[in-house]
Amino acid sequence: MRVEIWSDIACPWCYVGKARFEKALAGFAHRDGVEVVHRSFELDPGRAKGDIEQVVDMLAQKYGRTPEEARGMEANVAANAQAEGLGYRTEGRDHGSTFDIHRLLHLAKARGRQDELLTLVYRANFAEERSVFDDAVLADLAVEAGLDADEARAVLADPGAYADDVRADEREAAELGANAVPFFVLDRRYGISGGQPAEVFTQALEQAWKDREVSTLTQVGGDAAACDADGACEVPRADPSDQRV
Repeated sequence: MRVEIWSDIACPWCYVGKARFEKALAGFAHRDGVEVVHRSFELDPGRAKGDIEQVVDMLAQKYGRTPEEARGMEANVAANAQAEGLGYRTEGRDHGSTFDIHRLLHLAKARGRQDELLTLVYRANFAEERSVFDDAVLADLAVEAGLDADEARAVLADPGAYADDVRADEREAAELGANAVPFFVLDRRYGISGGQPAEVFTQALEQAWKDREVSTLTQVGGDAAACDADGACEVPRADPSDQRV
C-alpha cells in the first residue's frame, strides 16, 4: 500500500502531521507493507529565492496582527508540536522560498534518502537555529541524510534540476483537489487533510488496507489544522479543528 503525503517545509502542521502519521504507522500491523512517498507543495510559490524574512514579521504583515499577536500564534503551534515530542522555536525562524528544498528532496527520493532528509530539514527549520533557506545549510543537511555532498551542491546550483518533478507534484495535488497541506492519500482511495490526530491515521490505514479493491478517493477524518494554498495556517487552541487565523 502506498501513502503519498503532500507537504511544505514552511508548514508547521505538516511537521506536526508527519509525527502523528508516523505514530499511527508504527502501531499499524501491516506497516512493513506500506510505502511512504513525500510530494511537493509550495505555500508561497511566488516568493523569490533570497527573499527571506522572519516568520513573526511575515505573520504580522500577512494577517494584520501586532508582533505580540504573531508570537502568540507561534506559541499555539509550538504547544501542538511539543505535545508530539517535537522541538519548536517561536523566535528567530526564517521564512522564504521552499522550491530549492523540494528539488533537493527529489534528489533524496531518487537516492532512497527522502524521509531522512525531510526529517532533518523539518527539524532544522522548526527546532534548530539553522536556516534552511541557506544553500550551505541545505548541503550540510543533505550529507547528514546520506547524500553525496557534490551531487547535492550541483542540484542546488542548477535551478532546473528536479524542477519538473516539483511542478508535477504540484499539478497532481491540484488535480486531486488538495488546496491545503498536509494532504495524505492512501492508495489513491482515501484522502486525509490536515494534521489529524494519530487515531484518525490509524483508522485510515486500517480501512485502506481492508478495502484495497476500492478505486475512488474517500475523505477520512473531516477537517483538521492545515496550511492552505495561500499560506494561511489554522492554529487550534483547544480543539484542533475549530480555529483559523
